[in-house]
Amino acid sequence: MKLAIVCYPTFGGSGVVATMLGTALAERGHEVHFVTYSQPVRLELLSRNIYFHEVNVEEYPLFHYQPYDLALSSMLVNVVQEHGIELLHVHYAIPHAYAGYMAQQMLKDLGIHLPMVTTLHGTDITLVGNHPVYKPSVTFSINNSDVVTSVSESLKQDTLKLFDIKKHIDVVPNFIDMSTYQSEFKDCDRSVMAFPQERIIAHISNMRPVKRIMDVVKIFELVEKEVPSILIMVGDGPERAAAEEYGNKVGLRQKIKWVGNSNEIDRILCFSDLFLLPSEKESFGLAALEAMANRTPVVSTNTGGLPEVNEDGVSGYTSQVGAIEEMARYAIDILKEDKNLNKFKNAAFAKAEQYDIKHIIPQYEKLYTDMLDLAH
Repeated sequence: MKLAIVCYPTFGGSGVVATMLGTALAERGHEVHFVTYSQPVRLELLSRNIYFHEVNVEEYPLFHYQPYDLALSSMLVNVVQEHGIELLHVHYAIPHAYAGYMAQQMLKDLGIHLPMVTTLHGTDITLVGNHPVYKPSVTFSINNSDVVTSVSESLKQDTLKLFDIKKHIDVVPNFIDMSTYQSEFKDCDRSVMAFPQERIIAHISNMRPVKRIMDVVKIFELVEKEVPSILIMVGDGPERAAAEEYGNKVGLRQKIKWVGNSNEIDRILCFSDLFLLPSEKESFGLAALEAMANRTPVVSTNTGGLPEVNEDGVSGYTSQVGAIEEMARYAIDILKEDKNLNKFKNAAFAKAEQYDIKHIIPQYEKLYTDMLDLAH
């Protein structure tokens, strides 16, 4: 099968998932063409059956904003013609599904039928896509996709509630390659971060307001009074400064390590004892899944798709948004005794195995083959 994948090439969850999906499909013998404005961060171009096509937007002084969607749709038309692409899979509704639809219409005039799968990831629906400026385009693009998937049941329900959707939405969850987590990390030395008697708590995000970074620090403040711990804060963003200032003010300067953006996520998670994710909204919770794959239990909110990933009382605990004291109590419960902590660590890993890529890729392949069968 020859397919084109359109995604954002950045560190965000949708781009990571799209890249992992394309790479796995290539390993299974499919020919995969990534079409985006720069090489996706986790894409290995030396992999067999993988191709990358860069979308260039020419600067033109007439435009206040350069028309990326037009350049993308034109590039898609060229790639489909040159490489015999059989189907298109776009990740993130805007502008990708809209550009995909335009490419379909141009190709139709050339006698080429190109089926399109649109995968909804989160903020393309609940935040940006629901804005009045974009809502009609998003609704149109979803309804004119041949197949629509969502990364969680929660996001599917949000989409149906927020938009006038006529299409069936299949839930195909995000995934992780568990084969990379089957053994201990080779450089998992906790002594570089903490004393032997201390627990290690971690948080990883882009530190936007929706991640509630101040809640992370306040939860840790309560936990540290009961269980000697350190907190590793990975990432950067607009909420960091205020949270860091608060931590310093309450005497946690030596206990919280702000490491900024890091490419050593798995190394950090491999020696972590707990992952905090008190987000206001998460369409899926890929960061939580990555933590669980590293045998790190999770204390999170119960918003969006998080309860689907983090099973309450099994892989960790879930609470209402803003329930700082309750989340702190849950964290203490997990961390206080070694026996209980190890139970949660093993359960978190077992839960993560349910989202192994080997279980999810066949679901996408079936959607593709069913769609191609209908097209023919």
